[in-house]
Amino acid sequence: MEAATVHHVVILGCGRSGTSIFGELFEHLTPYTYHSEPPFAELLNLDFSQPIAVKVPKESAGYPTTPGLSFPLATLLAEIPDPKSFYWIVRHPLDTVCSLRVGISNDWGHHPKPPDWRDWLERPLVERCAHHWDYVNSLGYEQVRKFVSLKHFETMIRNPRQFADAICREVSLDIAAYDSALAQWADRVQNTNNEKFVEAKTSRHYSRADHKTRIGRWKENLDREEARRVTSIVQRTANAFGYIPD
Repeated sequence: MEAATVHHVVILGCGRSGTSIFGELFEHLTPYTYHSEPPFAELLNLDFSQPIAVKVPKESAGYPTTPGLSFPLATLLAEIPDPKSFYWIVRHPLDTVCSLRVGISNDWGHHPKPPDWRDWLERPLVERCAHHWDYVNSLGYEQVRKFVSLKHFETMIRNPRQFADAICREVSLDIAAYDSALAQWADRVQNTNNEKFVEAKTSRHYSRADHKTRIGRWKENLDREEARRVTSIVQRTANAFGYIPD
């Protein structure tokens, strides 16, 4: 009976903003089959007779993307049956820029790439990362703003169990039935590197051991001039999400 009412889930957002660890919450919830960044063409062939959770579908040849997203939004909405819940997770731009550096320095390895990404290749790395964050969180978010549930990375990190319980309520899962699984996921979501922290699998190759905390990481990684350069690019979009870069 539960499978008939539990929502399918799509998690969207800029890379290095918590999409991976948020997505892996659904690996802990037995009704779900979780797919991390599947090519869009593969997503269309999934079995939606049981709850599916998908994180940020990738581009596929033959499927023109919606600006700011890596897939054709209208097709996705038509193909995933109701009930379904869409989420957008956003992270402070200065912290996200610190985490984006590895992927962006490697042939702009995060998607979707801004259409003018090649024009930015000679710019400082932090500016390229800032442009990526701004592109996805402005144009990409605007495409889905009317129907996504907006979540902040910082809320998830500060109280992961409360965050997970709220998600379960939103997708019609019985929290009590999954108490152990929710506790297991929440236990690994930490603001600092410690014995409990377990990083999302798909994020590990982007990691740098150059910071002690995730919230406010930029204070360890960026100098004043780098922070100024980032802020000059992201200010308007950051303010719209409630962030006021220092």
